Amino acid sequence: MNKKFSINSIAEAVSGRVIGNNFENIDKDFSGLFTVLDSAKNGDIVIRHWINEKGVKMANEKGVLAIITENILENSIEIAEKLELPIIIVDEIEHANAFALNYTLNLFGAKSKKIVVSGTNGKSTTSHLIYHILYNRGVNVLTNTDSKSELNTLIDPMVSKMISDYGKSNKQLDYVVIEVSEVQGWVNRLMKNHAFIMTKAINPDVTVVTNMAMDHIGLVNSIEEIYDEISGVVKATKKGTIVLNKNDSLVESLKNLKNDNVNDFYFLYDEYDLKEENIVFFDPYKKVISYEDKAILSLDEIPFKSKHFIENILAAISACINLDIPLNYITKGVKSYKPLKRRFTRLNENPLIIDDFAHNPDGIKATIDSLSKINSNQNNTLWIVFAIRGSRGIEINELNSQALSESILSCENINLKVKLIISNSSDVVDGLNIVKLNEETAFLKILNENKIEFIHFDKLYDGLNQVYNNVKNNDSILLIGAQGMDPAEEILKIIKEKK
Repeated sequence: MNKKFSINSIAEAVSGRVIGNNFENIDKDFSGLFTVLDSAKNGDIVIRHWINEKGVKMANEKGVLAIITENILENSIEIAEKLELPIIIVDEIEHANAFALNYTLNLFGAKSKKIVVSGTNGKSTTSHLIYHILYNRGVNVLTNTDSKSELNTLIDPMVSKMISDYGKSNKQLDYVVIEVSEVQGWVNRLMKNHAFIMTKAINPDVTVVTNMAMDHIGLVNSIEEIYDEISGVVKATKKGTIVLNKNDSLVESLKNLKNDNVNDFYFLYDEYDLKEENIVFFDPYKKVISYEDKAILSLDEIPFKSKHFIENILAAISACINLDIPLNYITKGVKSYKPLKRRFTRLNENPLIIDDFAHNPDGIKATIDSLSKINSNQNNTLWIVFAIRGSRGIEINELNSQALSESILSCENINLKVKLIISNSSDVVDGLNIVKLNEETAFLKILNENKIEFIHFDKLYDGLNQVYNNVKNNDSILLIGAQGMDPAEEILKIIKEKK
């Protein structure tokens, strides 16, 4: 697409329709940027899930060329007609964002190698580690992974904006690492085939699938539905290599869906009799990562020791091998890697405080299992502070509570003492993450049914204060949960200062 085009041509490209005046003959200079409203400048195109009168007026003041939206509110149509500001209505906003992403990648990264990472758990760590390895080699690389996982949704043009902002420096990207959410939507509206649509727009050279597990309950309600969504990244990969987790039978089975001319490559956490070249594996007995029948990293050299994080390392190494990055650069990058915030992050040593974003059953079990092994001294106590997921529905909270219960019972089976603190985090979450009464009731009911002892606090501050006043130096504290636990580190600092 050129920098000059008719409004109707852009509407056709995003399967939308222009409302208001007839803009068929209008030809204006396009800045080349698809962006969000707050950052928009003259000649930009704004993509926004919804727009109201205030938004239309703001866009006009900024000199926006057009607005693409799925929902138009209030009297926005009348305002737009008066201002002669084109608004393009689409049925599915993800198609507009996919178009913007593809356009922007072609404009600023036409020669770049593109990597897609998807799956239920481990996407962020894997993406960020690939980025770190590439960045430390001295190439021009960009990723949409961030510590709060806010940029991996691709339901707004933030990634397109990031790429175009980078392109303004007149640097052509060598690599782009894009974390693609395996399931996307809101308020029980599944963006069906989201992963397929976005991966097709990116046209990756390497696609990584980390694992499959239950999450996003309400949008998808069975592992079969999750499989259907995640399989889209493999179906949309038309060249290069797919990297699959051999520990996950569902992920491994995706090899049967790969397109012609696409290679398959695997990573594995297990003792392995090397019979094929296309695999990177960690042997838990020899405690080494191996590739092509030779050890390339020992357990002491890698930043994570737990199984689920080692799998992320294996995935990142596999991706970089298939980008033809020399092994010495890959191993150097792994050794120097510092984890994202809230990815099994050590906040303190005595007592040991671990902060983790685990927000679904598999993540909860893996995180508690890892910390229970660290805190195996039976004279110590493992304090678990868990934030209920707010405004995510009853089902995911029941599954999370059951996973939490099973993990605590496993700790008790090895005579590890556990004290559980549950929080609604009502003092720190925004309106999108408030724990509803039915969610709280469902979560606590499962704990009671499993005869798990706990103390429940409405406010996160009160729960953390309870722990701080009773923990011993040789104990361990696990801060676990999604948005409701994000401010925990800062709250602990405040509590410490007050003592």
